[in-house]
Amino acid sequence: MHSMTLEQLRATASAGGVMGVTLKAQGGGFFVEIATRSGQDAFLVKARTTEPRRFGNPTSAMIVLRDLGIAVAQIDATHWDPGQKDMTRSRQNRAVAMRGAHEAAAYNQWLADEIQASIDDPRPNLSHDEVMSRMDARITRYKAAGTAERMNQQPHELTN
Repeated sequence: MHSMTLEQLRATASAGGVMGVTLKAQGGGFFVEIATRSGQDAFLVKARTTEPRRFGNPTSAMIVLRDLGIAVAQIDATHWDPGQKDMTRSRQNRAVAMRGAHEAAAYNQWLADEIQASIDDPRPNLSHDEVMSRMDARITRYKAAGTAERMNQQPHELTN
């Protein structure tokens, strides 16, 4: 049996090459089996691998199929065992992933805003050597201030 990505299934369905779709249960999940007009049946796989795309419930699979324009599908629940549901993809794990995605998007937006503000800044640009000279002077001042502050501390304060 061949494999087919979601984009390949979309193209095949829009060209009229899909004769039928069956949601095949295996353990606690469902896989999409595609019957094509060419006679080369396939199963739906993940976008970047040849690993079959697994749906936790048939409703999720039907939403994807409906979005592709496939409104009729069969369900084969012969090997379905709801007790074998994959708990590694829980709502908690998904929430953590989504939170990370939102934080990354917020950071990307902040960075884009900072870059744009720098581009829009009317002040003249500084050379690398000028920036490094200013930073060296600033570091020297901070080190000197830190040394003076430590010299003014009482001996018992230095050990804490």
